Amino acid sequence: MINRRSVVAGFAALGSLPVHLALAAPGTAFSDAAFTAAQKAGKSILLVVHAPWCPTCRAQEPILKKLLAEKKYSGIVVFSIDFDSQKDLLRRFNAPKQSILIGFKGTKETKRSAGDTEAMTIEDLLETTL
Repeated sequence: MINRRSVVAGFAALGSLPVHLALAAPGTAFSDAAFTAAQKAGKSILLVVHAPWCPTCRAQEPILKKLLAEKKYSGIVVFSIDFDSQKDLLRRFNAPKQSILIGFKGTKETKRSAGDTEAMTIEDLLETTL
């Protein structure tokens, strides 16, 4: 029998598919190599700690998609961390719950928010990464 987790795992295993196809979270699945490369290149980075069952995460999703579609924010590299399966990354980034957004400019963390569903304050967070 095919269940939701096996479908998600199948998409994640493909690697080239963005996570939002499987989990409805913006960005691509977090990888150490890609994150480190983006940091070394001085890129603007957004980490999205997401859970598919989280109503706050679902509320953040359209806001993030709309903002990240704007030309101004199109250069931000977005990585998604799955709250349910990537506990090591939750500890690494001190993200004890889902719906956390963490901004970086290169190696420097610029701002974070937890449970924020206001477009203006999420946009403020994105601004700090530019």
